[in-house]
Amino acid sequence: MRKFLVVLDDSRECLNAMRFAAMRAAKTGGGVTIISIIPPDEFNHWIGVGEVMREEARERIHAHFEVFAKWMRDRQGVDPELIIREGEAVPEIIGQIKEDPEIGVLVLGAGTDKKGPGPLVSQMSRTAGSLPIPITIVPGDLSKEKLEAIT
Repeated sequence: MRKFLVVLDDSRECLNAMRFAAMRAAKTGGGVTIISIIPPDEFNHWIGVGEVMREEARERIHAHFEVFAKWMRDRQGVDPELIIREGEAVPEIIGQIKEDPEIGVLVLGAGTDKKGPGPLVSQMSRTAGSLPIPITIVPGDLSKEKLEAIT
């Protein structure tokens, strides 16, 4: 089964990327893998404090994931899987793509502010030529209706 890999983070554009991935998976008989990356600099504290913060980050990710997963199951009939990795975003995303041969498309949401599409889209675009799969970049300001029309 071909899976769409989508990044779960705190950005607003993440929502449209999730919607797009779920809609495409539903219409093509594919699956969705949601990846969330915990940055390493988040835990540069004493060991005990760092462990507590790491566990809190994982709990936040699971809670956020459940909101998207419920919508995907209820509205699109897609049961996503969650992958949590720790490290720098780009190497971790590339690592997941290389480790899971069923991943066929990376879906990223583009920001809508004047600073550009966002750091992840910018960084992943630089490596796009050497990736083994295509990247789909979903504009952050597309309406639900427009997303439904194009998926």
